[in-house]
Amino acid sequence: MADVVGLLGGRTDWRRGFAAPMRAFLRTEAGSSGVLAAAIVAALVWANVAPGSYDEVWRTELSVGLGPDVLSLPLHEWINSGLMTLFFLVVGLEARREFDLGDLRDRSRFVLPMLAGIAGMVAPVLIYLAFNAGGPGSHGWGVAMSTDTALALGLLALVGRGVPDRVRVFLLTVFVVDDLLALVVIAVVYSADIRVMPLTAAVVAFAIVLVLSLFHVRKAWIYVILGVLMWAALLESGVDPVVAGLAIGLTAPAYSPGREQLEEATGLFRLFREQPTPELARSATVGLTTTISPNERLQYLYHPWTSYLIVPLFGLANAGVTIDAAFLGQAFTSPITLGILLGYIVGKPLAVTTVSWLLERLSGGRIRPGVGWAAVVGSGTIAGIGFTVSLLIATIAFDGPQLAEAKVGLLSAVIVASALTWAVFRAAKLLSPPKKALALLGKAEQLQDLTDPVDPERDHIRGPETASVTLVEYGDFECPYCGMAEPIVRDILQDDDLRFVWRHLPLSDVHPRAQIAAEVAEAAAAQGAFWEMHDLLLANQEKLQPKDLIGYAEQLGLDADRLHDDVKRHVAAARVAQDVESADTSGVSGTPTFFVNGQRHYGAYDVETLKQAIKVARARAKIGVAES
Repeated sequence: MADVVGLLGGRTDWRRGFAAPMRAFLRTEAGSSGVLAAAIVAALVWANVAPGSYDEVWRTELSVGLGPDVLSLPLHEWINSGLMTLFFLVVGLEARREFDLGDLRDRSRFVLPMLAGIAGMVAPVLIYLAFNAGGPGSHGWGVAMSTDTALALGLLALVGRGVPDRVRVFLLTVFVVDDLLALVVIAVVYSADIRVMPLTAAVVAFAIVLVLSLFHVRKAWIYVILGVLMWAALLESGVDPVVAGLAIGLTAPAYSPGREQLEEATGLFRLFREQPTPELARSATVGLTTTISPNERLQYLYHPWTSYLIVPLFGLANAGVTIDAAFLGQAFTSPITLGILLGYIVGKPLAVTTVSWLLERLSGGRIRPGVGWAAVVGSGTIAGIGFTVSLLIATIAFDGPQLAEAKVGLLSAVIVASALTWAVFRAAKLLSPPKKALALLGKAEQLQDLTDPVDPERDHIRGPETASVTLVEYGDFECPYCGMAEPIVRDILQDDDLRFVWRHLPLSDVHPRAQIAAEVAEAAAAQGAFWEMHDLLLANQEKLQPKDLIGYAEQLGLDADRLHDDVKRHVAAARVAQDVESADTSGVSGTPTFFVNGQRHYGAYDVETLKQAIKVARARAKIGVAES
């Protein structure tokens, strides 16, 4: 266990270069948290400097008409029930992505986040009702239950610097449930005077969306029309129409593009290259677009807008409250303010930690959080940040002084929860490195993305076989990105506790000489010189003609005639095909793709990012060794 020393040290920015959907999601939220914080401050300043104009602006009527039909709502309502629908669309998309590609793709892992998420809502509500049951504020219990996942992730990046990315993933996984249930509460509890006919129309529109999704219909305009109709029907029915965004987001599947899809898209582009006509241009565009899942395309389109414009605008329109000494004195003795504040800063961490601990004990360790206990507690404290959905519910449940008191409770919870989270992770950093690794990373077994484990009898391995960390690369000798990655891998291989495995994935549709280069490398392996040939091929990617390849064999002192004969007879074709098949079963369609101890690395492949991934993997491996 002593070898863990230094493994989690350093200040590598966890946001550096991440391109996968999950990390892109986290990065966007972290960057936008400052914008939202600025909007909240601006709202408070505006409401206290010019309270009349603040209220007047957001009460401005805005009308949209089509013929005799006119929809007129205050600007405040257009933001809360209109633009925020797109925010909840993104929430639904991320929830679906977690089910399709994230930790929740293993459905057994849904038990802990589901129960922790539910408990993390129930406990704050009970605390709130302990202060307000039977009082005038009792109907506002929904304000105390929902974590603002976006703001929580952003502030965690600020107050929990250096915390492994796994902690953020755990937080998001748990509170996906929170977001979904909060919307159900809005639809069921805080929607008054529900009218059946418009609600039926909304259900029918959603049913059509489901059917179209099942039949893989990809016409965006159809979904836009159905989404608008669903939103309008829900608004007319009395149900908060933001539910439409969540529901549609949940129908958008997430998947990694398959190699066959990519090859088909390449073929379409080549046709356009040969005959650059408008028809072929459209065909190529559609082909390229459909290789990316609807979920990822929609997140790419809407997530920046919701993070940097819509949610901050929501904060600006709703966070304003006139504050003076007398009001603060009254607010902090108000059961509404105290119920919300204590519900969030006590109820959330207590519920998340207790439920996680109970599940681990009752299951005999079969069900446990994917992070360490310091991370569980820190996730619970940062979950005490409730703003977006909670403020939305507050505007529905309260008005006048009660609404102002609810806003003070929510804003106070943001400040206190952030401070508590900083304290938790600061305390974890003060632990010895082995204890720190255990406190942050935990003991849970990680899902394996690499379907074919490394086989020393078959795989090409560079580095000690007893190394605690294995880095697998699926590569293509003609791929320029693999060439760019090679010096980085060589730099990393100076680590004497790392072994590196190369597996072939020749992308023959775009790299015509990649297959023969892979077979040449295998022919060299038959003569005991795989790595020497591997290095030469990646160093000379522009020179992979047959005469060049034979020249490399001669340069290495190999039997060039034997190598030529092996390649001519495609002796190694089956061996290369095995690697390609293992890539397909592991969901790999592009190069280079890296796996660190069996888990796919979705980040950039610069030195610092890869070293950080290796560092975390080693810490986990050392914990496992110590436990055994």
